[in-house]
Amino acid sequence: MISANSSRVPEILVSLRWRVHWYLVIPNPQTHACPGYNLHMKIRIKESDWELVNKLIYHPINSIFHIEVSQQLGECHFMGPGGPRNLCESHLLSHPRSCSLSTVVILACMPRRLDSNALVCDCDLMWLGELMQGYARNGQTQAAATCEYPRSLQGRSIASLTVEEFNCESPRITFEPQDVEVTSGNTVYFTCRAEGNPKPKIIWIHNNHLLDLEDDTRLNLFDDGTLMIRNTRESDQGEYQCMARNSAGEVKTQNAMLRYSNPPAKPSFIIQPQDTEVLIGTNTTLECMATGHPHPHVTWTRGSGEALDESRHLATSGGLYLQNVTLQDHGQFTCHANNNQGSVQATANIIVQAPPQFTIIPKDQVVLEGHTVEFLCEAEGNPPPIIAWTKAGGQLPQEGLHTVLSSGTLRIDHAAHHDQGQYECQAVSPLGVKKASVQLTVKPKALPVFTQLPQDASVEVGKNINIPCHVQGEPQPIITWNKAGVQITESGKFHVSGEGMLTIYDAGQADQGRYECVARNSFGLVTANMFLTVVAIQGRQAGDDFVESSILDALQRVDSAINSTRRHLFSQKPRTPSDLLARFRYPHDPFTVETARAGEIFEHTLLLIQEHVKQRLTVDLEGREFRYNDLVSPHYLSLIANLSGCTAHRQVPNCSDMCFHQKYRAQDGTCNNLQHPMWGASLTAFERILKPAYENGFNLPRGVGLHALSGGYSLPPPRLVSTEMAATATVTPDHQYTHMLMQWGQFLDHDLDHTVPALSTSRFSDGQSCSSVCTNDPPCFPIIIPDTDPRGIRAPCMFFVRSSPVCGSGMTSLVMNSVYAREQINQLTAYIDASNVYGSSERESQILRDYSEPRGLLRTGLLWVPSGKPLLPFSAGPPTECTRSEQGSRSPCFLAGDHRANEQLALTAMHTLWFREHNRVATELSALNPHWDGDTLYHEARKIVGAQLQHITYSHWLPKILGEPGMKMLQNYQGYNPNVNAGIINSFATAAFRFGHTLINPILYRLNDTFGEIPEGHLPLHKAFFSPSRIIEEGGIDPLLRGLFGVAAKLRVPSQLLSLELTEKLFSTAHSVALDLAAINIQRGRDHGIPPYTDFRVFCNLTSVENFEDLQNEIKDSEIRQKLKKLYGTPGNIDFWPALMAEDLIPGTRVGPTLMCLFVTQFQRLRDGDRFWYENPGVFTPAQLTQLKQASLARVLCDNGDNIQQVQADVFVKAQYPQDYLSCSEIPRVDLRVWQDCCEEKNIELSLETATPRNLSGLSLLEGKVLSN
Repeated sequence: MISANSSRVPEILVSLRWRVHWYLVIPNPQTHACPGYNLHMKIRIKESDWELVNKLIYHPINSIFHIEVSQQLGECHFMGPGGPRNLCESHLLSHPRSCSLSTVVILACMPRRLDSNALVCDCDLMWLGELMQGYARNGQTQAAATCEYPRSLQGRSIASLTVEEFNCESPRITFEPQDVEVTSGNTVYFTCRAEGNPKPKIIWIHNNHLLDLEDDTRLNLFDDGTLMIRNTRESDQGEYQCMARNSAGEVKTQNAMLRYSNPPAKPSFIIQPQDTEVLIGTNTTLECMATGHPHPHVTWTRGSGEALDESRHLATSGGLYLQNVTLQDHGQFTCHANNNQGSVQATANIIVQAPPQFTIIPKDQVVLEGHTVEFLCEAEGNPPPIIAWTKAGGQLPQEGLHTVLSSGTLRIDHAAHHDQGQYECQAVSPLGVKKASVQLTVKPKALPVFTQLPQDASVEVGKNINIPCHVQGEPQPIITWNKAGVQITESGKFHVSGEGMLTIYDAGQADQGRYECVARNSFGLVTANMFLTVVAIQGRQAGDDFVESSILDALQRVDSAINSTRRHLFSQKPRTPSDLLARFRYPHDPFTVETARAGEIFEHTLLLIQEHVKQRLTVDLEGREFRYNDLVSPHYLSLIANLSGCTAHRQVPNCSDMCFHQKYRAQDGTCNNLQHPMWGASLTAFERILKPAYENGFNLPRGVGLHALSGGYSLPPPRLVSTEMAATATVTPDHQYTHMLMQWGQFLDHDLDHTVPALSTSRFSDGQSCSSVCTNDPPCFPIIIPDTDPRGIRAPCMFFVRSSPVCGSGMTSLVMNSVYAREQINQLTAYIDASNVYGSSERESQILRDYSEPRGLLRTGLLWVPSGKPLLPFSAGPPTECTRSEQGSRSPCFLAGDHRANEQLALTAMHTLWFREHNRVATELSALNPHWDGDTLYHEARKIVGAQLQHITYSHWLPKILGEPGMKMLQNYQGYNPNVNAGIINSFATAAFRFGHTLINPILYRLNDTFGEIPEGHLPLHKAFFSPSRIIEEGGIDPLLRGLFGVAAKLRVPSQLLSLELTEKLFSTAHSVALDLAAINIQRGRDHGIPPYTDFRVFCNLTSVENFEDLQNEIKDSEIRQKLKKLYGTPGNIDFWPALMAEDLIPGTRVGPTLMCLFVTQFQRLRDGDRFWYENPGVFTPAQLTQLKQASLARVLCDNGDNIQQVQADVFVKAQYPQDYLSCSEIPRVDLRVWQDCCEEKNIELSLETATPRNLSGLSLLEGKVLSN
């Protein structure tokens, strides 16, 4: 027996065999609370027999634990009768390898004597008999264990029993399971019966795996061993085997098959994908399994509709495996199960957890004292990181000048010396911290101070001169030079060194005058002046001998080329896009033609003289290719001007009729400014805010000459810039503004400027067409198509001819004694005066007016039958036919105040709208004032229409373009300033105002009265060019107008500039190369000598640019900056137009910083320099002005559309139909009754004839009013 007071727990050493069953006897936990029991038995399994206990069964009858051993086992504890406790850290079956080197089974509450238990000595207790016999033989311990049952063995010691007396019997099968067939959802039974002693336990095996009866509620095992499977499914099919097991052994049946058949069934999910959190860079699987018949096909999609990344997203039989997860994987994934019975889908979210990563890393900065500095710092991650800043390892100063913006940017206002030091940006999230350090250096401010002032100087004609100007300051000042208020730019004429020295090449009389050296830094600017005198050298010049022959040759060449061009353009149907464009833009006015012809002859004469001189090498070119001022003496220069026609075609305006000019505008814009009557007039040179940048300082476009440009890089072909930067097949709609925003811009542009094109599309030298040759031979200036461009297969270049030059500088002086840089001619009046409705010359206005009766009306065309309102009249002069190339049909062109009215249908519709508005106003004025003659009605209506255009532009359109920042820069109207020249700036017309091209949709929408598509459909833009007959044949102007104010504009995105309709299909015809609007814009800028982008930045007080990274404030997209670098090599080469378009939009505007600068400059001049500006006191009465401020484009649409009944209040703003639309009756109108003459003398005379004493009392007052008027 084991002593109860033993201080040492006795050990029983046992040896285990494979699948040996051991039984330990303990008190029945149902009847014993273990009082007084304090003895523990410890059993240690020999190390050679370690095996894992894989089953622990408590037998309440004998109070015995049954421990089945089958694998290696370390130390585990069995604490008492309640079952296993603390077995290998409480996970006996799940974590067997966590046990130590020996197995110890501790049985709590062991009794002092085993024979106190009523033992049933059957087969289940044979192990105890063998155990007792073994210990008895070894003499290790003695224990009493006496059988109580069965009766035949009662009273006998368990150690004395033989094996046979335990009556053990191995299991034997008495009934084996049979094969079955089952359909989906039914119940099936497998029967298995066995006998043995003790009674065998039935265990079922499916496809060689034990069935888990606890986890699958569909399975049930009856007491007789029958297995029931309910709601069968496809996974249940296969082999089933019954195993009978007792302590004497085990036996298995033969396999029985369950055959599964499934009727057609739509898919259903067995496993649906679950939301999953995953760390960036790791892998994960979204599980998804489905059943159905036929077996469904499982596919995956992104919840956003994006395609899967097949390189990382791998669909498997069990789900979707995502490799190397990125932030782009964050979001929904949808599992689709499909068969011919139907489909189901289930969605789960991948929640990507990403440590912080910087997207914008702050950079060291040097700022001047008192300035604001911003350190940009942005980071991404999931969860989104928080941006925190420290200074020198500590908190930021608390005085309120340091602010961390919501974007993560650190702003330091009014930087002082004590703010200098190291700052650290920290991106903090639960997944980590990312840090970036920057250094702030604060420099004391210092205004520019001249160290060498420019001095008055003189230079001989044809010579070069250097004019020094040196300055110092902090930051280092930038030096620019001005002449007559115009900034000088780098060209073949001028050069400004880094130190500020101005060099003037080939000095001429035009270079004489006052020069201003301007030194500016962020703290201010200082200026210094000098006067340059150009001294003419008496005697003959090298080119004088060639003047006569050269001018005769030039006359013959230019006239021959012009006549050839006119025959080609107007005697046959246009065959190419270039023919189409040249035909419609060819000037009609004889005076315009003669002015442009004179300029071409003058310039070509000088070119011929230079060629003669070069051949004889009688002039020193000093290594430069071109010199003109010492080419011909002043006398012969004036002779060339006379013989070419330049002198004869200088306009001398007559402003003597002050009764007219005080009240009305001249048709050609002259006499608006009475001190400078040619300012803003038609057929005058464009204005400059920067001196032109020609390769030779005279007329040669940048990049054409032999000299290397800045940095040694040549200019890229405009076509290459277009394909790399401008062309886009992607269109982002502007959710704020309508397409009318673009159309008003084009309509307004056609009121302001139209460059006179070359009169010849053939080379002056030999008469060959510019469309068939690819040489820069005047006037040809072809756009070269790169070898890699698919367009190059058809032709090596694209048609382009230069704009016509104006004689000299366009000045009115009759003496021409110097060579001036080439300037271009504006055919139109500069003012916003509705010249696109009325024309820009007296001749044009007379053609447009209806003189059949004195009602002041414009000529009308066909009546649009549904509305009874007239269309524009047809053109009587060339070109008379507009061709729709895809049909080969011919139709007449419409006639309007601008010759470009037929270019595209929406523009034609706008012209129709406004010519009707004139006639509507004139008709109403006539009814109010029947005594007015036709001229008065015409001019009063014209004055009102022009005022409406001004009001709509400045009150409704410009605020959308410039936003609040730009309107503040524009400032409120302060009155007419006669010192402001309202002329159109060349760079504005040639580059800035062409920003509207980026707003053009590739589709011209045509909408019916419920804003649905008309039966004829919408039009691709290239089918709307030069096809006015579509208005007559396809619904009139209303569908086009609704398509403008009912559809969103295209948003200018720096990476989405011009639609392919404009870069690949412009004016396309069947068998020729279409034009490219972006390439044309760039080439036209070079043709006009527009300086590079960086020069305009200086004019606009933007930061100086040394490298492409200096552009990051205005062009944040690094990919665009990289494209500019690849194309241009150096910032100093960048063409103006593409850079303007690539600038990021200022928030709340539709322009970038440089474009804003030019818009404000030009629109200030147009307003402040216009004596007839509608708000200028005296132009209209206060009552009339009040009514004019009611004007809106919405009202004009309602009054002059064919049947427009509903519009939004502001047709530039995108609105939802019908809830945001108003009835036309709700749109305010201009009340023209305030233009009624109430007090004419003849009315007074009539009233006197019938006057009574009572109504004569107020007559003296009435007379006074008449006299005062």
